[in-house]
Amino acid sequence: MILDFLFKPSFARGIHPPQFKETGRIGIRRMPFAPRLTVPLSQHLGKPARAIVRPGQEVLRGELIAEADGYVSVPAHAPVSGVVEAVELRPTLSGEWQQCVVIRAYEFSTQEVLFGEPVDIDTLDAQQIAQAVQDTGMVGLGGAAFPTHVKFAAPKEYPIEYLLVNGCECEPFLTADHRMMVEWPQQLVAGIRFAMKGCGAKRALIGVEDNKPDAIAAIEKVLPADGSITVHAVRTKYPQGAEPMLIAALLKKELPAGQRPYQIGVVMQNVGTLAELGRLLPKRQGLIERVVTVAGPGISKPGNYLVPIGTPLRFVLEYAGAPHDAVEVILGGPMMGRAIASLDVPVTKAVSGILVFDRSAMQKERGKVHPCIKCGECVNVCPKGLNPSTLGMLAAKREYELMAERYHLDGCFECGCCSYVCPSNIPLVQQFRVAKDIVRERQAA
Repeated sequence: MILDFLFKPSFARGIHPPQFKETGRIGIRRMPFAPRLTVPLSQHLGKPARAIVRPGQEVLRGELIAEADGYVSVPAHAPVSGVVEAVELRPTLSGEWQQCVVIRAYEFSTQEVLFGEPVDIDTLDAQQIAQAVQDTGMVGLGGAAFPTHVKFAAPKEYPIEYLLVNGCECEPFLTADHRMMVEWPQQLVAGIRFAMKGCGAKRALIGVEDNKPDAIAAIEKVLPADGSITVHAVRTKYPQGAEPMLIAALLKKELPAGQRPYQIGVVMQNVGTLAELGRLLPKRQGLIERVVTVAGPGISKPGNYLVPIGTPLRFVLEYAGAPHDAVEVILGGPMMGRAIASLDVPVTKAVSGILVFDRSAMQKERGKVHPCIKCGECVNVCPKGLNPSTLGMLAAKREYELMAERYHLDGCFECGCCSYVCPSNIPLVQQFRVAKDIVRERQAA
């Protein structure tokens, strides 16, 4: 058994934090519709969508309410049937005020999706599939929120050989992808087929951490007989689902610093993204809801909920039983997620998890920051082979250019392994985020 674990595909270094994956045993449940939903027009990397509705206008669930404004942009659809109350600036998860469409839901509506046009995807070519994907408003549901159709359009000088499908979900607490693999395997395989045709890949490899045997079994039952799509159990280790790590584990290739996966013939997508494409594309419908893990010590009804886009965060937490004395809410996982300052913001396409920690949990976790003792633990676990200790000391002295030029700051993808193992409680990854922001600002200036 030990040898079986050791020889499963993986990458060098990394960590093994506690999993807290109890919600992986709970089926996906639909969350009720809030009285009002706020749909930001910028829920993705790239240019915000452009609103095509006005206050007072009636909209139906699934109806287009904002058009893509350019190539690196995606549209938005009404997550609920109701009346548009406003198109105005509202606070969002990023902390910025952004243009949003506010919809008051019809209280007694069936909320049936009436929009869509059945289509045979097999009749579409690659360019038409990319356009159909953009029309759904799909972005990477793993958290990056990069417009999905853009990944299908690699430059012609870089032919795509492999589609890597990330089903690792290595962050503690998060199990939304796990449940989608268990409950929607046919939609996942359909989405993979669409993505393969869209990007030109000949093979698709699904990487799933070996702590999800039920997900692997569910997928194996629906795989095509021609072997073009395969599923592989990889070692449970954080951050196994990061692009460079999964490429190393499944393809035994290194993604050079500064390069994109397409430059080595690879396109990588999250299982949640492709499962949703498998659900939406055949009906030509838009993305109006997503599966979100709601968990943490401060939640009395944890689970995976199908949440309408634009649902107020406060509504989600009240429904899931969050206490009023919750002291920290993190969007995403505890390793790479970020705490938010307000609950009066909407759930967006990028929210894969909502974690709530009460006062007692936070008091146990927080500790005093001490000077670096040069133990080298951060160096031992960094999956990119960087020296977080040196980078941290340079950050403390504000030597940002030196960090970038000599110590490969751009190679850090902020996984948080260094902060996790630091016995001095130094917030290394937070220092690196600040440093990268400053370097980018200076370069832009």
